[in-house]
Amino acid sequence: MKRALLILILIVVVIAGGVTWFVNRLPTSPFDGEVSTAAPSSELVQHGELVARQTDCVACHSTPDGKPFTGGLEMGTPLGSIFATNITPDKQTGIGNYTLADFDRAVRHGVTPDGRRLYPAMPYPSYVKLTDDDVRALYAFFQHGVDPADHPNKPTGIKWPLNMRWPLALWNAVFVPSGSYQNKPSNDAAWNRGAYLVQSAGHCGACHTPRSVTMNEKALDESSAVYLSGALLDGWYAPSLRQDVNTGLGRWSEDDIYQFLKNGRNQHAVVFGSMTEAYNNSTQFMSDDDLKAIAHYLKSLPGDPARDGSPWTYQEMQVSASSANPAPGASTYAARCGFCHGPDGRGQNQWVPPLAGVASSLIEHTDSQINVVLNGASRVVSNGVPDAYRMPPLRQQLSDKQIADVLTYVRSSWGNHGGPVKPEDVKTLREHTDPASATPIILQMR
Repeated sequence: MKRALLILILIVVVIAGGVTWFVNRLPTSPFDGEVSTAAPSSELVQHGELVARQTDCVACHSTPDGKPFTGGLEMGTPLGSIFATNITPDKQTGIGNYTLADFDRAVRHGVTPDGRRLYPAMPYPSYVKLTDDDVRALYAFFQHGVDPADHPNKPTGIKWPLNMRWPLALWNAVFVPSGSYQNKPSNDAAWNRGAYLVQSAGHCGACHTPRSVTMNEKALDESSAVYLSGALLDGWYAPSLRQDVNTGLGRWSEDDIYQFLKNGRNQHAVVFGSMTEAYNNSTQFMSDDDLKAIAHYLKSLPGDPARDGSPWTYQEMQVSASSANPAPGASTYAARCGFCHGPDGRGQNQWVPPLAGVASSLIEHTDSQINVVLNGASRVVSNGVPDAYRMPPLRQQLSDKQIADVLTYVRSSWGNHGGPVKPEDVKTLREHTDPASATPIILQMR
């Protein structure tokens, strides 16, 4: 008995030691041992600034009333709130003491120099695909192109024992890929450039790919049909970026996608929700070649007719303020919505988006439409100039039932088949969202 007990204890000790070693070990970096005291070239810093735009670091690591990259943005998780950190080169509260290898491990592996694991709200499962050259440039920008700011980081709101981070090492081992993006020889240069930007720096899948119960993205590239197939995320539905004719980009041309990313609008849609932030701070600053490469890649992703359903076709239906239309919500639409979006639901070219045939009117999820009616849309800012047309917040003007009725009308008119909206769903989102969330975050990185 004693011998068996000793063997069992030994096995437990060995296993515990192995797990401890695995959890505490730092990932290797191609920059390990590299030390340089020379200032980087201005070209390298400028390239790093472009990569910072592509990765949209400013969006999460800044607040509307704070300095860029000083952190503090609160992010809700199922476990509690976490706060983005200070990534300025301040040596006390920022990353001023990080070596290039330290920076690489944090960005591509989610591990700080002291071995602390970052929550995957930091999209390192995508950033792991960044090239060494882009990581080097990004480091040069944050060390030499950003002003240091003494801004202490906020502790998380996650309580013990859920705040223990060692399980993230196991999560990473299962769900995070390894290595930078590798070009697919069977595809052309534009496709590969687009795939690289979408999968790595752009981390588009973080919002547009559905997640498992373990909170990992169900797919990380085009090898799976669920990649970029649309996902619900904290009060917004990020639509499919595949060639789904109803719920995705099936009716968009490559030029339509390019115009949307470059100008924040096209004949089909205007950016809203989280995409406004991505446009204001990221995509409009990218080169035309990169945006066209993204469009080229996205147009290559096939849709799923079984999931998407029969293609939408427009059906004539108009309503005016004097119409004797018995449908609930019709009079509210005529009074509140029809002037901008049109009695025919077709909008006003690229300035006011259509409601007929758009993904938000055809998907089963109602969150995006409820959210934008309650809280309005943020300003679309192109070249530093805010747009003149904006969806206003109507949470003070309309009741839960009125919003549910008018959205049900929209989602069942002009051939739309998204399904009804329930007043209780409006009530839930009204309580969950804050009017301040509609405030645009327009930040200058330098």
